[in-house]
Amino acid sequence: MPKVTVDGQEIEVPQGATVLQACEQAGKEIPRFCYHERLSIAGNCRMCLVEVKPGPPKPQASCALPASEGQEIRTDTPMVKKAREGVMEFLLVNHPLDCPICDQGGECDLQDQAVAYGRGSSRTKENRRAVTEKYMGPLIKTVMTRCIHCTRCVRFSEEIAGVDEIGALYRGEDMQITTYLEKAAAHELSANVIDLCPVGALTSRPYAFEARPWELKRTLSIDVSDAVGANISLHSKGREVMRALPRINDDVNEEWLSDKARYQVDGLTKRRLDKVFVRKDGKLAASDWSEAFGAIAGALEGDKSSVAAVAGDMVDCETMFAAKALLKACGSTLLEGRQTGMTYDVSNLAAVNFNSGLAGIETADCILIVGSHIRWEAALVNARIRKAVKAGAKVFVVGPEWETTYPAEFLGQDLKVLNRVPKALGDAMKAATRPAVILGGAALAAGALGAALKLVDKFGLVKDDWNGFNVLHMSAARMGGLMLGYAQEGGMADIAAAKPKVLFSLGADEMDFAPFADSLKVYIGHHGDKGAHNADIILPGASYAEKDGTYVNTEGRVQFAEKAVFAPGDAREDWTILRALADAIGVSVGFDSFEQLQGAMIAEVPALGEEALADYGSLPKADSKAKAEGVISAYPVKDFYLTNPIARASAVMQQCSAELLHGEEMKEAAE
Repeated sequence: MPKVTVDGQEIEVPQGATVLQACEQAGKEIPRFCYHERLSIAGNCRMCLVEVKPGPPKPQASCALPASEGQEIRTDTPMVKKAREGVMEFLLVNHPLDCPICDQGGECDLQDQAVAYGRGSSRTKENRRAVTEKYMGPLIKTVMTRCIHCTRCVRFSEEIAGVDEIGALYRGEDMQITTYLEKAAAHELSANVIDLCPVGALTSRPYAFEARPWELKRTLSIDVSDAVGANISLHSKGREVMRALPRINDDVNEEWLSDKARYQVDGLTKRRLDKVFVRKDGKLAASDWSEAFGAIAGALEGDKSSVAAVAGDMVDCETMFAAKALLKACGSTLLEGRQTGMTYDVSNLAAVNFNSGLAGIETADCILIVGSHIRWEAALVNARIRKAVKAGAKVFVVGPEWETTYPAEFLGQDLKVLNRVPKALGDAMKAATRPAVILGGAALAAGALGAALKLVDKFGLVKDDWNGFNVLHMSAARMGGLMLGYAQEGGMADIAAAKPKVLFSLGADEMDFAPFADSLKVYIGHHGDKGAHNADIILPGASYAEKDGTYVNTEGRVQFAEKAVFAPGDAREDWTILRALADAIGVSVGFDSFEQLQGAMIAEVPALGEEALADYGSLPKADSKAKAEGVISAYPVKDFYLTNPIARASAVMQQCSAELLHGEEMKEAAE
């Protein structure tokens, strides 16, 4: 490891580190615009200048200069100060002075660095250049006159997202950043360029002119739009969530966020259930809690055990445990979380877990994807697979073809390829040191889990430091629900066969309500979606932003989300509704506060008490008779932007779906 001296302080740096990284390691702040830790080095903003000896007597760009043995690096000399002031002056020659109306104001790198490293006054007298605006879709607002040509957006699109949609035209002062033929940037991670942009050239179109950063309250939360469990920060003003931004967590989402997770938050205030409804004469009518509770208690008067609960895709573990405690007190064990009717063996949770880990899949060198449209089901996992491919991994896919962001070989739609493996796949897997299989929702629905487990021995998926058998779920509540016992052997069919008098739907909007025509359907949720339309009684609940809660992602990582705002109207946190219901029915659930509820849950499932990866043990032995049959003709997710009730209520997500997926031109109000 080379030894270098930074401002008189001698340090050891890793082999291959740059001078900028050496300075950061020494605790020195180096200004930069184009450099980003997760992108390739461009070296085109020249803001990170330092003085290096031995070397030419001039400032050098530290981001592109390798650190080598014996270097003397100075970050505080008059030469460096003057050079940085000169670079900043040139950057501001054409940059418009529109900070008061710029949405980047208050969190702008250019503002901060102009104050810290720029001259105290301007010498510009020439006219500033102007650039026509570019259209980048319904999510990204552009003011390209502000652009300083750092090319972060270009490099992100090419390297991380794998979609070459943003590039540069012309040269020198005439250079312009634009999308291909000025079309919308149509991929699932497009809005991350807003976070990357160091100036106000790319900002959030839906959030434009809504609030300033210092007006907002920040709350640490977890994204529930898919099963990745991306770490997010909810920024709220008053009782409204204004925006969601990613938090850095290298093990989960790095610092990226899918467009749906970022922009569905406007749906939190639309189509909300804010009062109790009871169906009378075939129509839902506004009511009150006592009437609704009385109706539920009356339906269970003869047989309290005739009750079932189905958990939706975005429910927290505390709500599921509270419902389980209520049903247990009534004498029922009819719990199910796989609302769409999927059935698979959950006797060993290691068999339905993403065992490689989200970060670990980057190190795989051969990946077989079975029945998963990963771009839509888990956009952030797709970005990690792209990193694996860039490192040399081969990818094979079983299922209908979809537009991948990396080279992949499609093996057809017939699941029989799991029984008789094609030679190309077999050779690649045997040559791999870290082979991986990813089983998606379509494969689970087709009953391919047993046959896929046979691949563990056939391909050597499990080694001393590697477990390459993965199941990719799509629901934020799935792993938590399975840990809490929300699974019947026959799935939803068993629940329907029991003909319960009362069915509790905990935000379950994707299920088929037809088999429960004779049951009293009680919907506890937050949006007027399919579940509410089919309900006999609606009890308004809280969304993920309006309550504390525990979530478990597809790799078994337990994470805690905090309450950002209060629920609207008469809506209450779900566990309080279930606790009040227990009194109305006349049973005891054993908790009176959220802390008691959480304590009881952790006592039953200790893994839910620690924010870490849950230990599900080793994989089960595969059944030698298991065979994969059938064809995967379609994937569960038909529209990336409209997969849950919050997204379906979001005007932004509806616009994205119409414009980016279905090619519809959005009409102006006057039309």
